[in-house]
Amino acid sequence: MRILFLVSAHNSLSQRAWIALAELGHDVEVEVVDSGAAMEAAVATHRPELVVCPMLKKLIPESVWLAHRCLVVHPGPPGDRGPSSLDWAIELGAGEWGVTVLEADGQFDAGAVWANRTFAMRPAGKSSLYRHEVRRAAVEAIVEAVEGIAEPGAAGVRVAGDDRPLMTQNVRAIDWSGDGTDAVVRKLRAAEGHPGVLERIGATEFHLFGVHRERELGGAPGEIVATRDGAICRATTDGAVWITHLKRPDGYKLPTTRALALAGIEVQAPDVPVAVDAALPDEHGFREIAYEEHAGVGYLRFDFYNGAMSTEQCRRLRDAYVLARTRCETKVIVLMGGADFFSNGIHLNVIEAADDPAVESWLNLQAIDDVVREIVETDSHLVISALTGDAAAGGVPFALAADRVVAREDVVLNPYYRHMGGLFGSEYWTYLLPRRVGADVAERLTSAPFTPVGTREAVELGLLDAAFGAAADDFAAAVRDLAERIAHDPRIEDRLADKRRIRARDEQLKPLRAYRNEELARSYRCFFGQDRSYHEARHRFVHKLGAPCGMLAAA
Repeated sequence: MRILFLVSAHNSLSQRAWIALAELGHDVEVEVVDSGAAMEAAVATHRPELVVCPMLKKLIPESVWLAHRCLVVHPGPPGDRGPSSLDWAIELGAGEWGVTVLEADGQFDAGAVWANRTFAMRPAGKSSLYRHEVRRAAVEAIVEAVEGIAEPGAAGVRVAGDDRPLMTQNVRAIDWSGDGTDAVVRKLRAAEGHPGVLERIGATEFHLFGVHRERELGGAPGEIVATRDGAICRATTDGAVWITHLKRPDGYKLPTTRALALAGIEVQAPDVPVAVDAALPDEHGFREIAYEEHAGVGYLRFDFYNGAMSTEQCRRLRDAYVLARTRCETKVIVLMGGADFFSNGIHLNVIEAADDPAVESWLNLQAIDDVVREIVETDSHLVISALTGDAAAGGVPFALAADRVVAREDVVLNPYYRHMGGLFGSEYWTYLLPRRVGADVAERLTSAPFTPVGTREAVELGLLDAAFGAAADDFAAAVRDLAERIAHDPRIEDRLADKRRIRARDEQLKPLRAYRNEELARSYRCFFGQDRSYHEARHRFVHKLGAPCGMLAAA
């Protein structure tokens, strides 16, 4: 079937749906649209048999839905309507929620239902729920709806419903003098991703993002009592919370202390570090990088906001990895990444906010290269990259630096850079990608039209070794079993010897430093040359002025 996606942004959900339908043999085109006129032009160009809208914020014009059947994904159960569906589900403490695929009819979320799924809510931010439960449910429902439409005489089912209002900042507002930690966490989770909770700090308004519960620190309600790795800890009436990111109303998200510094606000609070290997209970404090050991395996987690890795974060991650590599009690290191993203490479927002974005781009790229080099040159351990969440740009070769690469089954990979104004990139990708898939496939994966790669294709190509587990918990359990089996394999020393032999052979053929020097030379021209395409594309991406290309990894 010829299917056209109309989307406000080609985000992780629409990319995963594109992959699922393409795997079923459908011909799927994607158009990012921002108006009724753009939708009319798109359908006139593609003449689809079916229009699907996985993430569309604009009302479809009558001229389109009367002439073409249009399916819309709504992140709520049948009968739920309104633009703040998932926000209300979190705010009201719903134990179960759902996704509905319905037919557009001129009223938001009120058309005939073609498919729906339900899922259990978990204590997480809206963005995390969207990237896991909502996305998985939506893709299943889209596939069911498309298959149903192909049946002769099939029709959707009308469901009565009620409109939920847009959740305003009056509802979201935090009363620091009266709200306890649970209330603050709930409000910030309901606003995670977009729009955030509007708050005045000093004389400046910010939207707040990235909340973490703190169980030990405290102070006068509303007081900033500590900082850590770019976040601030703010006291509530009965405890405290960490807030990792801020966004000015006309700006973009930045680590909190950086955003405050740019606004001229000095934080008078002590820095309270925490060791990467300190034993902390679940939902206790904020820590981007954590290391633990179990049964001869070291697990390194790095949960960076939106998967972006700044220069400073890369340096801390390198130090943590070197620590893990020194442990004689382990033979396997598992790179776990974060819950929502493994890695999306260098931190474009931090680069945009730098005094000299070209210099910061250069420093950031070299810092992530240092992490990758440490992994590639590890000869004391077998290394596994375990992707619970998506990976894009430099995050893909970063994952490929490991000896074995596995992913949760609905992860999406975007293994390219050039969409960002022709950025060449580094992370030793010219070595790591071809060694897995060959030079021709590597060229295809990193070139226009820049299409996302699902795990089925990635395994077939050799980009991944395996993909398994629908939910994050299932995947984590399977990864632990895999890692421990490898660690206790009687042939582990033989496998390590083979690894050293292969690395020595590759180094003889072409040294790692040669790959790095060549990649950095190309990237240097992108950063410091007369061609400003990379800087213009980064600016558009960070300020959400339109994607640098049609197929862009969510960030």
